[in-house]
Amino acid sequence: MTRHFLLAAALLCSACLPAFAHEAGIHAEPSDAVPAAMDIIETSVGIAGDMAVFSTRVRGSAGAETPAATGNFAGAGVYAYVWPTGLNSSDVGFEADQGIVALAVTFHPDFDDAANGGANRDVWHPHWVVLAEDAACNGGLKVVDIAEGTAPKVPATWPKVPLLIDSPDYATDLSGDTVKVTLPIALVGGLVNAAYDGVTAGLRINADLHAPLLCVDDVFKIASGDHSLPGKVSTAQ
Repeated sequence: MTRHFLLAAALLCSACLPAFAHEAGIHAEPSDAVPAAMDIIETSVGIAGDMAVFSTRVRGSAGAETPAATGNFAGAGVYAYVWPTGLNSSDVGFEADQGIVALAVTFHPDFDDAANGGANRDVWHPHWVVLAEDAACNGGLKVVDIAEGTAPKVPATWPKVPLLIDSPDYATDLSGDTVKVTLPIALVGGLVNAAYDGVTAGLRINADLHAPLLCVDDVFKIASGDHSLPGKVSTAQ
């Protein structure tokens, strides 16, 4: 992760408030400047047995805020609860060293991107995404594009879109103030020692459908306040 990215993330954050981290997670002060459903107050990644749990608590009701449907793919909005990590892209099934690896729980009412042609536009659902800097995006970051005519390594559940994105079938639950994703640790190399952070964000499909195809458009909150990935994966005793 570059110094430019760290600075850009901190400047874009609408509530970069002091936070503290320990093995149980990253805790952040609530902020009325952030929509309650996107106002992170705690985020964590833990391992119990052979399962990993990614969890984020917010000030309001998790999932209560969603982008307005437009009826069009071009320009469509995406809301996301995101855990940026220190994982390598090869740990989740892509080529190595492709960018910033993040687990995201997303909602986008105007298109489907489930594996094997499935429908998921009407539910919150998980993705692995690989992010990279791009000045063409309002948020300074994009989901990495797959150039036409190339065939990079992708996971088996890649949704056949020209992006480094995966659509795994992980158990995902939004209840009360909490977003939670549970997955087998055997599917993700290096997770035990990975650093992480928590972010809530809005993304948008390029209105011209050109690369960059999917941009980070707005950052609602960064749990650490500075995108320093202070989180340490906890292990049940």
